[in-house]
Amino acid sequence: MGRVIVPLVSWPITTLSIIVVILSILLAATVLLHKGRGGGMSDLFGGGMSTSMGGASTAERRLDRITVVLALVWLLTIVGLLVLYRLDF
Repeated sequence: MGRVIVPLVSWPITTLSIIVVILSILLAATVLLHKGRGGGMSDLFGGGMSTSMGGASTAERRLDRITVVLALVWLLTIVGLLVLYRLDF
């Protein structure tokens, strides 16, 4: 009789794993683009221009929002992977 070959990892786990890798790279990039105490990589892309009132620039606020959204999606993806691994094994 023929043997049935069962894949070690299902396609939802593989898909979420790829998404986690992409989100991790994007999250690291957005964190590095933030302006630190003495300026940062965000200065290279025009993020260093702040308002005359000394507040955060529009680009910096937008970068903050993008970073928070990416972090939340990353966290939800990790939780989804945890659930899939618990169901799979």
